[in-house]
Amino acid sequence: MTDRPATPVDRALTASLFFAPVIYLIADVLYAVRGWDDPAAAVVHVLGATAYIILMLKLVDLGRGVLAAVLLVVGALGAAGNVAYGFNTIHVSLGDTDLVDASGAATLIKPLGLCFPLTLLLGAAVLRRTQPLWAVVLLAVAGAAWPLAHIANIGWLAVLVNVALVAVFAAVAVRGPADPGQ
Repeated sequence: MTDRPATPVDRALTASLFFAPVIYLIADVLYAVRGWDDPAAAVVHVLGATAYIILMLKLVDLGRGVLAAVLLVVGALGAAGNVAYGFNTIHVSLGDTDLVDASGAATLIKPLGLCFPLTLLLGAAVLRRTQPLWAVVLLAVAGAAWPLAHIANIGWLAVLVNVALVAVFAAVAVRGPADPGQ
């Protein structure tokens, strides 16, 4: 990395490290309190999932080589799945079919959705050389716990996972990138 003034894109990418996990934390608090079919939580979920797209691009920017390329592809698929689950909840709140229980083309939502926690795990791999061990481990644990919390609809665990993500990504934003010579 070179020492250059931060551009508006750099600032937006760094800001996503704060905003994406906080927005998603709000969504999961709403889900935990109001239920997994709450339309307000679903709207915040879609906004948080969209913010995570920008966060994922920041992680790609911090990465190098094949790992960064894999993160970009898996992250794009995971973003699609995460946003889709938010819209699915909106549909369910309106009395429509839950895609998770549907067959055929609707089953696409499941593998795409699992790409989101895989994105978090890949993010931990990207950060392993530039961030403190506690942040890398906490991100990996949060990525592993994400599907358990969200597939089983365990509200307290989903909130705890998101609190961990807020802590990790805030630390990354404050610490900033380091050049590991990858």
